[in-house]
Order: sequence, then structure tokens, then C-alpha cells
Amino acid sequence: MLSVSCLNVFHSNLQVVWDLSLHVEQGELVTLIGPNGAGKTTTVETIAGLNKNASGTVTFLGESILGKPPYDIFRKGLALVPEKREIFPKMPVMENLLLGTGDPSATEKNLKHIYSLFPILLEREHQMAGTLSGGEQQMLAIGRALMSNPKLLILDEPSTGLSPLLVGQVFRSLEQLGREGTTVLLLEQNVRHALALCHRGYVIENGRIVKEGTSKELMHDPEIQRAYLGF
Repeated sequence: MLSVSCLNVFHSNLQVVWDLSLHVEQGELVTLIGPNGAGKTTTVETIAGLNKNASGTVTFLGESILGKPPYDIFRKGLALVPEKREIFPKMPVMENLLLGTGDPSATEKNLKHIYSLFPILLEREHQMAGTLSGGEQQMLAIGRALMSNPKLLILDEPSTGLSPLLVGQVFRSLEQLGREGTTVLLLEQNVRHALALCHRGYVIENGRIVKEGTSKELMHDPEIQRAYLGF
């Protein structure tokens, strides 16, 4: 579904991603893990069309998308939930969700699905989004992305700033999406949760992929255990 090969990304004249390659197959849950500043966000923003200063190849559903505008990539079925959520705080929850609508004929069905995943959004649908808790805002950001029926859902650090209780709730919703067949690329610093959820993973450090493997392989890798799992 998604294939990235030899991706190099620059911020002005500073290179921040080097020869990065990864792939995500249909129906997979794949994680990209690594410390702050490793290049995770830069990578997925480039995939989503938000960074233009890049070289290499990015193919989505068999078509090259590197350098295409974000709205074009979104219409092809790739939805990004950004790290900072980027909701519209002075608009109600319902209006935020409707902004993500892809096929208007599926709006009612999609809303029902999102409310089944995040019942609190139904309770808050007329509430201004900026008054939601951090966890509720994260649920809203995920729900808005799901309104487009994405073929690939990319999530950038969905657990950031959330309490352990809400982290568990968000990851349970992602697990449910996986059971429903949604393809997911997950960026996370919470390595334990990410590897428990996903089928495969990549480890990025200083803009380079340094390890890849199944989640089980990475979970039992001594270097991963020492650096990320506290063993």
C-alpha cells in the first residue's frame, strides 16, 4: 500500500532524514519508533505532502505521491493525525468531525462508527472543541481523520500528554480499528504500547532507520529493551 524508498528530507539546507525506506501493506499496523528529534514527524509529514524539500520515492496505492499537494494525497485515501492534533478550538465537536468528511453519502455511517469508538464525542458533539480535555481532543482528531474513510491512517504520537487511563483508551480504539481492517502507521515514543499493538516496527535514530522487524523481534531485542523498555 505504502512504499518509501531512499527518502532524504531537508529543512532549509539541513538534512534531517537520510536514505529512509519503509513499507506498509494493506491491513497492517506498523509502528515507527524513536526518540524526540529522530525524524519521525518529518518523515510522515513528507509522505503526507507537507514537506517539499525531499528526494527519493514515495508510492501510495501504486502511484508516486512525493511532492504532490496534501489535499491530493488526502483525496487518495491517506489521512494524517498530527502530533499537535490541530483541531479547531472555537468550533463544536460535530463541525470539527464534518471537516474530515470524504464521501458525504457516508457521513451518517462514519459518525456512528466514530461515536462507537469514542462515545464521549457524542456526549460532547455540541461543545466547543477547545474546551475538551487533552484526551478528548486526541479522540476528536482521530475521529476527524476517520470521517474520510482513509485507506491508510497515520498517527503522530497519539499518546503525547495523556494520562495512562486515556492512553489505554486510545490504544484500545486503535486495536479495534486494526480488527476492522484499517491500515495504520503509528509514530510513538511509548514503545511498549506501540509494539504490543502493531505487527511490525521500524526504529529511527538521527534520521536513519537503524532496526526493523516484527514487534516480537523488536520487543526481545536487547538494545531496544535497554534503550526504550527500561530492561
